[in-house]
Order: sequence, then structure tokens, then C-alpha cells
Amino acid sequence: MTIREAEAQWQGSLKEGSGRLRLGSGVFEGAYSFPSRFENGPGTNPEELIAAAHAGCFSMALSAILGSSGQVPVRIHTVAKVHLGTSTAGPTLTRIDLETEAEVPGLAPEEFQRFAQSAKATCLVSRALAGVADIRLKADLVTAAAAEK
Repeated sequence: MTIREAEAQWQGSLKEGSGRLRLGSGVFEGAYSFPSRFENGPGTNPEELIAAAHAGCFSMALSAILGSSGQVPVRIHTVAKVHLGTSTAGPTLTRIDLETEAEVPGLAPEEFQRFAQSAKATCLVSRALAGVADIRLKADLVTAAAAEK
């Protein structure tokens, strides 16, 4: 079984303090704070990292599903938008919008929609977040000419 890790360090109070997040691979390290998480301050935040993980996982899942049907995508571009709201428990991930655009020569739009929905349902991060946040998908199949714009 593969194990991935990341670490966080925090100093100070919630609103005045600050911290650093670091991926175990060392390819990313960044500052985070109350303003970067709950306002629009500089730095990263856990929700942004969840969005990155979800976009990457979904794109790979879609590529795998397309590949298993004999389709090879030229490219898949996915944006994940994690919505941070409130609930009776406090700050909560309320919704994640996945917006993907893929160029897959020879694929019918209705087939692409079916594959994209399957990727949403089977992506490891989607499954981990199912029941936590409402995950919505907007999937567009584009042609080479449209992709160049």
C-alpha cells in the first residue's frame, strides 16, 4: 500500500498566528494563515490543496476510463473549486465544482459525458469526499481548433 504524507506547523493564535504546509515529496511548501484560509489573504490553505488533489485525481481517472475504452485523450484540463461555507458544526466544505475540458478525437459528446460522470464517481478523491460535499461536474468535449483558443 502506498502512503503519502504532508505536514503542517502552526504558531500563535488562530487569527494572528501563521503556519507552513509542506508536502512529503518536498515539491511544495507554503505559508498559510487565517486570512489565507477564511479571507483573501496571501498564502495557501487546506481547501486549495484539496482542490488541487481533486482536479489531479479526476483528470487521471478520466484518462484511465477513456484509455480502457480505447480512447486516448490529447489533453484533459480540470479546475476544482472548493466552496467553504458554514454548518452547525462550523466551517464546512459545502460543495466542489469540477469543471473539465478534454480533447478526445473521435469521441461522441454523449460518450464523453458518460465517461466523465464515471470518473467523478470513481476518482479516489471524489469517493473520499462523497457525503461530505456536494460534488458537481461540468464536462466539455472540445475539438483541436477550440482547444487552441
